[in-house]
Amino acid sequence: QVQLVESGGGLVQAGDSLRLSCEASERTFNNVRMGWFRQAPGKEREFVATITWSGGDTFYSDSVEAQFTISRDNAKKTVYLQMNALKSEDTAVYYCAASRSIYLVITPNQYNYWGQGTQVTVSS
Repeated sequence: QVQLVESGGGLVQAGDSLRLSCEASERTFNNVRMGWFRQAPGKEREFVATITWSGGDTFYSDSVEAQFTISRDNAKKTVYLQMNALKSEDTAVYYCAASRSIYLVITPNQYNYWGQGTQVTVSS
């Protein structure tokens, strides 16, 4: 069982940056793929970014590529999401998730464990 705890959300102005963190409870964190998703009010949860267990391969949704960066520190059992040039449409609850799949997975049902979410609000 992997428990995930997100932090770093908040209220920012358009154009600002934020870095979200997600700390895992289990030592097998090193063996799982990690992802970030977000859910805006009234919308479905959508894929944002994912990173392999080694950190050597990342993949982003078209809407955030070149704006967000996912990374991980396996020694700290933590995955990060650096968000730059934030826009009002980035406002959402952001969730980190862990998947035991060895393949590239970008849909919520392919992730086995979820954090509780952290709110990001961008005012314009």
